[in-house]
Amino acid sequence: MIELILGGERSGKSALAEPRPAESGLAVICIATALVDHAAPDRCLLVECLSLWLANLLHAGAAAKLAEAGEEVNCPLLAFETSALLDCLPQLPGRVILVSNEVGLGIAPPGAATRLYVDDAGRLNWSVARIAQRVTSVAAGLPLELKGG
Repeated sequence: MIELILGGERSGKSALAEPRPAESGLAVICIATALVDHAAPDRCLLVECLSLWLANLLHAGAAAKLAEAGEEVNCPLLAFETSALLDCLPQLPGRVILVSNEVGLGIAPPGAATRLYVDDAGRLNWSVARIAQRVTSVAAGLPLELKGG
């Protein structure tokens, strides 16, 4: 089972996510880098968080600097890693709980690099939500089940 928990900064998404692995009855592994090679049928992975993973990929590929310079941004590393993540998630055994910041709820950011991040984060969250069996949004510490549950 794949679960996605979304919310803004300090919304309560981590507080909601942290007890869920223990409730699964499976051995728990918390991953802070979004690597999923620890998946197993008897494990529950808590991945904290997808939006940081995305930011690291954007900076590793220097996409943010290109965007700020007004250049066309084509980040093959980001495309490759995102595609690999989306391909492997449905194949993983056990349970996976992914936490991600929902950064697209405010006004459009002024800088090109920030807009690139917000756009890519929105696309990533949308793509993961499509394949997840359960999606929860958190605001003010209150969960709202968007899918499954």
